[in-house]
Amino acid sequence: MLQTLMDLEEQVWTALETGDAAADESLLSPDFLGIYPTGFAGRDDHSGQLADGPTVAWHQISGARAMALSPEVALLAYRADFARSANGPAEVMYVSSIWRKAPGGWTNIFSQDTLPGDAVP
Repeated sequence: MLQTLMDLEEQVWTALETGDAAADESLLSPDFLGIYPTGFAGRDDHSGQLADGPTVAWHQISGARAMALSPEVALLAYRADFARSANGPAEVMYVSSIWRKAPGGWTNIFSQDTLPGDAVP
């Protein structure tokens, strides 16, 4: 399960790096909810951020953990190191994503980014 979720999450990050809004949208459920330091976001908000191109230059995922919430729902939590531009400063977020399996495949239904200062040690 961990590898499946990691592969899906990598596809989201790749969409952010390539500016591929269609790929990003295809991975998110129509009822997707994101909670970010800037507030709430739906699927259109998430994929819409790519209207002007890529939002991330590079990323690295570490410390990934998976948890089955039901036979069709699973949570992936990890640390993301990334930069918004090639020469930009590295940033860190702790990410929790919930994925739901349907006949058409897995889609992301929820994601929350937590800044390191907000994380419990």
